[in-house]
Amino acid sequence: MDADGDAAAELAALKEALAAERAKTLEVAADLAVARAKASEDQALIAYQKLQIAKLERQIYGQRSERAARLIEQLALAFEELEAGATEDERAAEQAAAQTTTVRGFTRKRAERQTFPEHLPRERVVIDPPAACACCGGTRLRKIGEDVTRTLEVIPRQWKVIETVRERFSCRDCETVSQAPAPFHSIPRGWAGPSLLAMIMVDKFGQHQPLNRQAERYALEGVPIALSTMADAVGAVCSELAPLLRRLEAHVMAAERLHADDTTVPVLAKGKTDTGRCWVYVRDDRPFGGTDPPAAMFYYSRDRRGEHPQGHLAGYAGILQADAYDGYAPLYLVGRAPGPIREAACWAHARRPFFAMADIEGTARRRAAGRTDAVLSPIAIEMVRRIDELFEIERSITGTSAQQRLAVRQERSRPLVEDLHRHMREELAKLARGHDLAKAFNYILKRWASFTLFLEDGRVCLSNNAAERGLRGIALGRKSWLFCGSDRGGHRAAAMYSLIVTAKMNGIDPQAWLADVLARLPSHPAHRLDDLLPWNWAPRPSALSARAA
Repeated sequence: MDADGDAAAELAALKEALAAERAKTLEVAADLAVARAKASEDQALIAYQKLQIAKLERQIYGQRSERAARLIEQLALAFEELEAGATEDERAAEQAAAQTTTVRGFTRKRAERQTFPEHLPRERVVIDPPAACACCGGTRLRKIGEDVTRTLEVIPRQWKVIETVRERFSCRDCETVSQAPAPFHSIPRGWAGPSLLAMIMVDKFGQHQPLNRQAERYALEGVPIALSTMADAVGAVCSELAPLLRRLEAHVMAAERLHADDTTVPVLAKGKTDTGRCWVYVRDDRPFGGTDPPAAMFYYSRDRRGEHPQGHLAGYAGILQADAYDGYAPLYLVGRAPGPIREAACWAHARRPFFAMADIEGTARRRAAGRTDAVLSPIAIEMVRRIDELFEIERSITGTSAQQRLAVRQERSRPLVEDLHRHMREELAKLARGHDLAKAFNYILKRWASFTLFLEDGRVCLSNNAAERGLRGIALGRKSWLFCGSDRGGHRAAAMYSLIVTAKMNGIDPQAWLADVLARLPSHPAHRLDDLLPWNWAPRPSALSARAA
């Protein structure tokens, strides 16, 4: 009997010890989870502050290096991952702390949530109030206030079929059949509404989603659309928008100054992929206080022969900001008709070879990764510093009138440029002809008149970044659509890029604009076509109410 009692007591003691050990283990695990959550919060906060500092530095000082935009994107990606990880660790700490009574839970100090946009519709959901007092059971309750919790929600895409009915009537006197006229469709054989067409076009050319991927997504939503049907719609929309594209082209080519650039476009060929070209010409007068709306015109070609830009600019006369591509050379001839084009060179292009030999941070990263070090050149570092001084002056006068810009440049930039010219001559005399620095110096000195045109005309910019920004979407999209299916596909893509990029440059949602334009275009007067251009566009009240609903 005593033996049984001792065994029971020993068993109880073991259970108690096991419970205590489990509790201690839970406490240790909870402490560890809380510590991990705090560390994750600190890392996310540091990443957020680095991202904000980088954005503010670029806003204040401008883009000081070729990697600035990419570094900001990398910082944003790192912050995104750390923020998500910090939230996961916070939830794990809360769950671990809930299993013990001695460890305090962890709650992150979050930044204030952004206010929800006022234009969004509100849906008020009122929870049924209590019918009786929870304390005494009385039913004489009166409202003294309310607490409101706001949640941002999205309604999944809704599909519908619109049936337009035209009833026929017969006259009892003369037996004539009367019927309302058929409505105009956005495209011939109008199987798709303007909003659907706009979504297909913007997803393909603005978001770089090929039609086959769109078709797969629509099928999963219960709306299978044949790929051939969607391709037919793309061709029809491009045909319908051709008059608007011609008006856009006329606006771009009437500019006092154009930015020009080109990029490669893979094109599908028999058994291989050829390299085509996409050209862009950007009109943007905002840097010198111009009031004309910005716009971009894209063209496609199968190769990079000079005849293409010469044909694009056959009727243009003004200032052209571009790189030193030989194909532009005939455009700069004095006796050219309809008039000469003045060449304005890009200081950002000139800076790049020097920056490659002056990238101290990049060299340190390569050294840390065990890769071959790039040779740092004191001459290149000095050149980058001098060119950056010019860009610093430009940032202070962006948006002012051409006369104000010219006055500041004459006072502050001209002495720096003249000193830079003497410095390059002196350094070039010390270098071998085939040296990389000598090539970089000669690139500038041989085009000195083009590089110094900004000292004579306040409309000229110091860089060709406006054109490079226009081509950025194509560079990103290449990873998604891989290649153009044909030359005609390249021309269609260039046309749609022109319309979509121009809408974005004017702060217009390209999908909303395109949907409204496609709805109006069939019945819109031809002599008022300019009203539909992005900078003149005003959405109809019916379209706004439909979107809100």
